[in-house]
Amino acid sequence: MTSTKKPQQAIGDHGFIGQWINDPVHQDFLQADVLRQLNFFRPMLRLDGGFDVPDLAGAPRSDGPQEIHTTARMVHSFALAKQFGFPDCDDVIDAGMAFIWNGHRDTKHGGFIAAVNRDGTAADDTKLAYGHGFVLLAASTAKDAGHPDADRLLADVTDVLQTRYWEDTHGRFADEFRADWTPFSTYRGLNANMHSVEAHLAAFEATNDSQYLDRAGRILRFFFDTLAPAHGWRLPEHFTENWDVDAEYAGNPMFRPAGSTPGHSFELGRLLLQYWDLTGRVDDSAPAKARCVIEQAYSDAIQTNGGFAYTLRNGTVDVADRYWWPVTEAIGAFAALQKLAPDAKVETRYREQWAFADAHLIDHERGGWYPELDDDGRAVSHQFLGKPDIYHSIQAGLFPPVPALSRLSKSQSSPT
Repeated sequence: MTSTKKPQQAIGDHGFIGQWINDPVHQDFLQADVLRQLNFFRPMLRLDGGFDVPDLAGAPRSDGPQEIHTTARMVHSFALAKQFGFPDCDDVIDAGMAFIWNGHRDTKHGGFIAAVNRDGTAADDTKLAYGHGFVLLAASTAKDAGHPDADRLLADVTDVLQTRYWEDTHGRFADEFRADWTPFSTYRGLNANMHSVEAHLAAFEATNDSQYLDRAGRILRFFFDTLAPAHGWRLPEHFTENWDVDAEYAGNPMFRPAGSTPGHSFELGRLLLQYWDLTGRVDDSAPAKARCVIEQAYSDAIQTNGGFAYTLRNGTVDVADRYWWPVTEAIGAFAALQKLAPDAKVETRYREQWAFADAHLIDHERGGWYPELDDDGRAVSHQFLGKPDIYHSIQAGLFPPVPALSRLSKSQSSPT
């Protein structure tokens, strides 16, 4: 299957003087793509309140358990879309919020289990900081969208994160426990802490509770003040219990691949700018640090045939596979840099990534983005089965046109 069908709508006005994030033609294109994504993923809501993963054509894949990050990301994405004025989002938000509370929540030991079978039994009862971060994100966005159950979920997951995962000595989160909270590894990682930063910034925006901002700041300072300058503005991903870099670690190839992941540098760079904005822009060094990490990731990972290599080892490409989500995160990072200080080079990169996505990743006929490509730019299913996610690509459509660097969902009017 290929995604190279010529689109029916211009991605932007190539003669527009200025930034495409301000171009009405480009903004219309983004709105249309978000709407296609919502229409593609909305039918994945099951009668039991869970969510199927769609195959490439949009048919529900009935195999596999319900993973907590899938549930929470659906809530977050549709709650965001509701705030941006898109219709018919409440059924998905309501179902997802109920499934997190009644399906994933462990009423015996507390916290939220990683995956649930179709019959309601635990498919994976481990408890991951990664998943809890997404629960906090979903609760925060749902609160912004006015959901009546958001406050109880926010309070519950905040308490779990604080009492079970937060290591105050280090100022970062531990990663994983068994169902009864006994540890089974000493692994510490960037991925869970990065998404915890994202969730804590969203929680602060929803509540104005400074504890969320303080924790996000401690994590960001470790990555940008300590790690990045010492590693050529690249971000190591894997660590020992004492937060020493573990360069030989190789875990789950989807969530913890060996080496470093340039897509995470794009994400964290944007999150640092969001944090800097929320804290009153008092740290004059933050924008430069964000820019260094973003630009290094671009330089290391950009591929001659478009998109980005998945992983690096010592600054060179290790896994060259091209996935959709690093492109969406690069789009978000470049848009944030353009809002901060317009630059012709960054503008070119922003437009190039949308041109690549338009030609190879976006399914213009059915909706959604193809998750991975072969060397010829054709959609394939190796690492990912079907179209597993709406979260990365919907944010790439919603966030860039907002003039602000933070409180993005609160700045929006209805789509045209």
